[in-house]
Amino acid sequence: MREIVVYGDPVLTEKASPVEVFDEDLARLAAEMHAIMVKAPGVGLAAPQIGVPVQMAIVDVSVGEDPDELHILINPEVIEAEGAQKGEEGCLSFPDITAVVDRPLRVRIRAQNLAGHVVEMQAEGFKARAFCHEIDHLNGVLMTDRVSRLKREMIKKKVQKRVKAGTWHP
Repeated sequence: MREIVVYGDPVLTEKASPVEVFDEDLARLAAEMHAIMVKAPGVGLAAPQIGVPVQMAIVDVSVGEDPDELHILINPEVIEAEGAQKGEEGCLSFPDITAVVDRPLRVRIRAQNLAGHVVEMQAEGFKARAFCHEIDHLNGVLMTDRVSRLKREMIKKKVQKRVKAGTWHP
């Protein structure tokens, strides 16, 4: 099973390529991503976070407890956003680091499913936050890009300290 890449790996800051082939390999990648996310544990994972630079992410706010909560988003985009929420976010690529990030309260997204069919879904609150966070990853945008310069510098110092201590391996 692949491992989650951490901040400092260039794959995290590059825009991922669109998915064009919808086959068994893609379905296996989605299943592997879900297993990695649940094991971590987390509520979302984007393919670039495991070193695969394609436009696919998964969101499961139940962390594997409710199959109806698993959303596989291929080539997703936010098509509507309204309201605002401010909240603490974590990221599997920033282990043990959180930041307060502003996000829309409600979103409507358009994506493709594993069969390549276009689907639209709506979310609000925490799920809307998770959708936006994972779609950001597909565009090379990290949670540190959505915080103040001061907070970003504090996070970078934490990471540098952990790199020096040998507990952070980009």
